[in-house]
Amino acid sequence: MFGTSGVRGRVGDEVTCDLALSVGRALASEGYDRVVVGRDARESGRMLADAAVAGLRECGADVVRLGEAATPTVARSVGWRDADAGLVVTASHNPAPDNGLKLWNPSGQAFDERQRESIAARVREDDYDLAAWDGLGEVTAWDGATERHAEALTRAAAPGNLSVVVDVGNGVGQVTAEALRRLGHDVQTLNERADGTFPARPSEPTAENCRALAEFVAGGDAGFDADLGIAHDGDADRMRAVTGRGEFVAGDLLLALFAREAAGAGDEVAVPVDTSLAVDDLLAAHGVSVSRTRVGDVYVAERATDPGVAFGGEPSGAWIWPDETLCPDGPLAACRLAGLVSRTGSLDARLGEVERYPLRRGNVETDRKGAVVERVRERVSDAYDDVTTLDGVRAETDDGWFLVRASGTQPLVRVTAEARSESRTDDLFAEARSLVEDARSEREV
Repeated sequence: MFGTSGVRGRVGDEVTCDLALSVGRALASEGYDRVVVGRDARESGRMLADAAVAGLRECGADVVRLGEAATPTVARSVGWRDADAGLVVTASHNPAPDNGLKLWNPSGQAFDERQRESIAARVREDDYDLAAWDGLGEVTAWDGATERHAEALTRAAAPGNLSVVVDVGNGVGQVTAEALRRLGHDVQTLNERADGTFPARPSEPTAENCRALAEFVAGGDAGFDADLGIAHDGDADRMRAVTGRGEFVAGDLLLALFAREAAGAGDEVAVPVDTSLAVDDLLAAHGVSVSRTRVGDVYVAERATDPGVAFGGEPSGAWIWPDETLCPDGPLAACRLAGLVSRTGSLDARLGEVERYPLRRGNVETDRKGAVVERVRERVSDAYDDVTTLDGVRAETDDGWFLVRASGTQPLVRVTAEARSESRTDDLFAEARSLVEDARSEREV
């Protein structure tokens, strides 16, 4: 039921009010007596949040409702409101027809595998502890969550005087613009009106989807001639950046910069298995080691609880500072990046410190992703000497690597390859993709 990012899928199909009701009942039945509930801007979120709240109350849990709020705002609010858990109704960067549910601990860490399985088991078995008529949970509203988040951001980031463009993407990450202004930056916003149909651009902040932001930041007749561009997904747990010249920054490069700033000699940085060697090389030069995890911010956050881990990040745009919160906090990342650039010069100049290796990522659609990856694992294990299966199948060669893994949220097999030359990267990527496509064809026969 749960993927790497909670429950997520098409509304009316995988995600229904019945499911939200059941998750609410299960959460309360597991002993989470006080739960914070928030949602992103998708219209379906209203009814799903209502259903989840009904299930929580029906099993005796009290509820603190935030309404529309960024996922990191909700996750942080669990601790701020002395709650036992948080529930966010969101599909994050997925398209408008989707929605989902994600659960949070008071530390800001998403529910781990054991916690998710406990909830899923109750839903499967229809095992709930329904309260008596006079033991139903109560509901209170809190409209101060976003303000509290903005205050926390201004304490956690350095001030500056940049010109910044924030593309909210019609999501719920408006807190970023507010916090940046309080930190002294001159801020312009794009697509600030919350609208869960995402009329301006798709929710996921990719290079293609952020072309308008890049053009605006770079200046010109209609541009702002800014120092920095920031882009969020629908619930603002992700943050991506654009340089003053209008270059969309690759996630691995941004990860390298954040990690270098956060970690010192002897520290560790938690990254997923699909992260570029550029991160390893930059950090190794400063005595910082890299600890690889499964792909998914929940796994990076779990590793970030280990002593000595100063930072955790994913190239997709999830950034975790464990000294602040274990939730990927896109607004916090935006404020810290602005502070870094203000203090050290242009983002373009900082990126020049990071080696760039050719890295390719792609997807192969299939409804049998698990079986396809297993077949690839069998073939790769026979053909390569250095193979790891922490998450999917990663094969190392003398001059590069490739990774084949099943998406945790979509019917896709993801393929990644990297080497120190363009031609070798192309060869490794083509080989990995061919393995996936052959395995898919076999399974479909």
